[in-house]
Amino acid sequence: MNKSELIRSLAEERNISVEEATDIISIFFDSMKEALKNGDRVEIRGFGSFKIKEYQGYQGRNPKTGDPVQVSPKKLPFFRAGKELKEYLNT
Repeated sequence: MNKSELIRSLAEERNISVEEATDIISIFFDSMKEALKNGDRVEIRGFGSFKIKEYQGYQGRNPKTGDPVQVSPKKLPFFRAGKELKEYLNT
């Protein structure tokens, strides 16, 4: 399911316009992104949680040439499925 399918599903389920559903989904995702950017953990009970993992920079190597390459530090989102979601998928 992609974002537009989610919007269409919400609009049909709640009998609202696609524009209203788009606003709701956008607010939801924007709020999650902002919380993660601020270093907060996002937890949706029964579904899972999102958090940011920070990775330090390091000296790597280009696999093709063998030349040293500096890899910069980065932050990546990490999702952990909740217990209820795991149980639902495994029944």
